[in-house]
Amino acid sequence: MAKDTTWMRIIAAVVSGLLVAGAFPPFDFTPLAWVGMMPLLWALWSGGEKRRGLAGFGLAYLAGLIACLSQFNWVSSVSWLGAILLPAYLAIYWGLFGIFAAKCSPFRTASGVLRVAFCHGAVWAGCELLRGWVITGISWNVLGVATHHFPQLAQAADLLGVVGLSMLLVFFQATFVQAVKFRKWPSLGIATAIIVILTFYGIFRIKLEDSAKSIRLKTLLVQLNIPQEAARMLWTDVETHQAYEDETLKALDALKLPDGSLSPNWPDWLMWPECALTGRILRTPDGDWGTWLINNQTIARVREAGPFSLIYGVNELEAEKSGDLLVQKPNGRAYNSIAVQSPTDELQTYRKRHLVIFGETIPFVDSVPFLRKIYEQQSGATYNGAFTAGDSLEPLSIKVGETEVGAIPTVCFEDSVPRLTRKFVRPGPQVIVNVTNDGWFKQSPAAEQHFQYARFRAIELRRPMLRCSNSGVSAAISTTGKALILTDKNGSHFTRGSRLTELDIPLKPSFSLYALIGDWGMIFLSVLALGIGFRVERVQKVDR
Repeated sequence: MAKDTTWMRIIAAVVSGLLVAGAFPPFDFTPLAWVGMMPLLWALWSGGEKRRGLAGFGLAYLAGLIACLSQFNWVSSVSWLGAILLPAYLAIYWGLFGIFAAKCSPFRTASGVLRVAFCHGAVWAGCELLRGWVITGISWNVLGVATHHFPQLAQAADLLGVVGLSMLLVFFQATFVQAVKFRKWPSLGIATAIIVILTFYGIFRIKLEDSAKSIRLKTLLVQLNIPQEAARMLWTDVETHQAYEDETLKALDALKLPDGSLSPNWPDWLMWPECALTGRILRTPDGDWGTWLINNQTIARVREAGPFSLIYGVNELEAEKSGDLLVQKPNGRAYNSIAVQSPTDELQTYRKRHLVIFGETIPFVDSVPFLRKIYEQQSGATYNGAFTAGDSLEPLSIKVGETEVGAIPTVCFEDSVPRLTRKFVRPGPQVIVNVTNDGWFKQSPAAEQHFQYARFRAIELRRPMLRCSNSGVSAAISTTGKALILTDKNGSHFTRGSRLTELDIPLKPSFSLYALIGDWGMIFLSVLALGIGFRVERVQKVDR
């Protein structure tokens, strides 16, 4: 191949990486998701006969590296090394797609165009799905998330998940590039018609969700925007607790009538974010529990304002009885938990299942000592042992008036793990509850990227969602992804304050294919696409 053509393909790969990066925060120009893959597809399909797969991997890896270095540069807030290694790892999945795309080049027939486009879309989505599983999974910024600015189309996430929308975007772009190259305009018309059909499907689903019989949940979200350096909070325990007391009581007092009685807008629930209270909860295997004095004092003070169910993040420790006291069990396990206390302070907890590597757990840390040093050097915090993953898949039960509502619990990044969240789905009224802290990454695009991906859980499962964050995006999200966000007067979600949200919880949640089959639909299509693609590649070899 001529040298100048090779450089054109390299430039095309770089352009694709930049375009895809531009579709996500901080740029968030989501229309780029509809064209971002086109230069890369052209480059992958323009290769020579020799080492097509290797060349395809290299071009796609380059595009992915450019995209991921831009999208995930916020990791440098915690670790400069991680900001390099994470994109270098994530780009591998682009490279895997590149191998397939380079070997499965376009067909000149209209049916061949659509067949090849389907294969590319499904394999791309399969690669996104794979990276959401390997090494516990890193699934942020899958291409389909960029449809969040197109709410009618985004509703199709309840079919195959948000990666199904990624498949649609790549399918359309692959069809477009082939249609332009071979003048097969009917195939482009069919691809456009599919998008129109899914848009009308979304319009229908939005109307269906808006008309569903529901109960109204009022929740007060409180966030402090506490500054921190990596895992280390920069406020003292006393400052933190005092701030939660003051901010919460200010908001609750504003919801009282002049005579001191509770207004009709009084919240059913009050939410604080992940690890809001610095004291620990001690819990025995038989369910007996206690908590540190500083926690009790803060909760007691806000309880004086009136009744509500309190939801907050806290560390939970295994305990045992020592006489009449509860004490931490020697070598006992620690959990990153959600705690729910009823108006009469009956306690339920959920222990986080999906732990963050190098944040909450370090694989092989006891057998590979230098991993501990890497963690401490990069985070600036002493490694005092990992959290233990919880094992419960049961929703928490919280009352709204006289109605029992199932709370689907998620801590931190668990709201970006759809395969886990769907396991909590049950019949009857439910709401996804997330407590998180994106303060590790300061005022970076991380919080917005996290939020954009998380809101698709509400669409995928047709369950509304409540998010409370220390630093990030605290919001109430409807079953169609519509969000009410806690912001300051300038529209920034990096703020200290509170917001009273009202959320409709369907008494009988509507059907969601994704809630029923999970990722199996996309897995099937990806495997089917690989089979078709290999057959196409063999046919092309014969033709060549």
